[in-house]
Amino acid sequence: MATSRSPGADNSVARVTVVGAGLAGSEAALVLSASGTPVDLFEMRPGVSSPAHQTGLFAELVCSNSLGADRADSGKGLLKAELRTLGSNLLRVADQVRVPAGKALAVDREAFGKSVTGTVRARRNIRVVDAEARTIPDDPVVIIACGPIPSEEISGSISTLLGGMGLYFYDAISPIVDASSLDTHRGFFADRYGSGSGDYLNFPMTRPEWEAFFAALMSARVVPAREFEEERYFESCMPVEVLARRGEETLLFGPMRPVGLRDPRTGRIPHAVVQLRRENEAGTMFNLVGFQTKLTYPEQERVFSLIPGLGRAKFLRYGSVHRNSFLDAPRHLHSSMEYRNRKGLFFAGQITGVEGYVESIASGFVAAVSAAARVAGKEPPEFPEDSMIGALMRHITTLPRGSFQPMNANFGLLPLPTEGRKRERKERQANRALSSIEDFRRRVFNFNPLCDT
Repeated sequence: MATSRSPGADNSVARVTVVGAGLAGSEAALVLSASGTPVDLFEMRPGVSSPAHQTGLFAELVCSNSLGADRADSGKGLLKAELRTLGSNLLRVADQVRVPAGKALAVDREAFGKSVTGTVRARRNIRVVDAEARTIPDDPVVIIACGPIPSEEISGSISTLLGGMGLYFYDAISPIVDASSLDTHRGFFADRYGSGSGDYLNFPMTRPEWEAFFAALMSARVVPAREFEEERYFESCMPVEVLARRGEETLLFGPMRPVGLRDPRTGRIPHAVVQLRRENEAGTMFNLVGFQTKLTYPEQERVFSLIPGLGRAKFLRYGSVHRNSFLDAPRHLHSSMEYRNRKGLFFAGQITGVEGYVESIASGFVAAVSAAARVAGKEPPEFPEDSMIGALMRHITTLPRGSFQPMNANFGLLPLPTEGRKRERKERQANRALSSIEDFRRRVFNFNPLCDT
């Protein structure tokens, strides 16, 4: 499909082409739309799908329905606070369809996708092209937000542009089970240390139950990698069976850690615990937290049925692992998400090396602000280096070549205060970041990213 067009061919304002209506692409399109910039948004689904997607909804959440911690004393929480300050469209939608998840922001996955899709399609100056962009458009301003699993055609086009992509990692998905098939009498609702309102369903395990589960997990069959695929996982997406091979203590100090969860029926902390989180507002589906896996489907049923309460669990979605591609961002991208060798070409989303839902939204926001500047004949603005957004974009684009790995939002990216206790330092970092973002918003934005122009 030809995707070349002269700016202003059917509008006095140059159009921006956005490839991909995932988290980053949808955010970028909405921000550009609010700035008064017309957008052509290409989305191949549902006509052409990926190994990970199941719907044709925009901004589909593939792995989990949780967008991570929501308090500003965590990296992901601070990133959300900054995006809310700037006027992120997708964060507003997420807040509207959130479901209980303790200190985290979790959403009704289907409601989120439908709301984002409806919002994008309703914008008068966004033209949705329900077709696959097979090559990188040669338009003056383009944002490539094709996700970490691009189609073969666009992947080949990117690879040709960059001289070979070269880097990748695997992303894993946790199973989802039918709530009505769970034996909730075997579990209890609680958050660790009683910090929330009892949003997680916890199934405790005795030592014998844990030993039987661990033995089954260690002997379970997995889906083999193809011949050309080397297994490399990002730490926060590590399959549960891979963690188990590091030793049983890894799970007991990881996703199955019982600390802070006292069983109200016994008054004791169990040997191990499995947490489930509501997948939708109605609470009819639950996600096995931290149980992303590459086990075969029959093995998932066999092994996970050993968890107390899941003996007769009906799996609505099995866990899986898929290959995610990402660029060598330090070599190819500026912190504005602009390609170093072509002005006006931007990348956004996980393909840039940001890891996580909110991080993808943030990169889409940055790419949109940068693209709007190019349309106006200006240089892209620099996001504050002491903000989480600015620090994350700088990190993924300035690391030494050859050691680059995807990164999510964390306080280690921010300038570190020299005085005070850890909590006090974090508080100062967060306050400084939010102050810088507010100042950036006042200086740079002459539009409201949430407005429908």
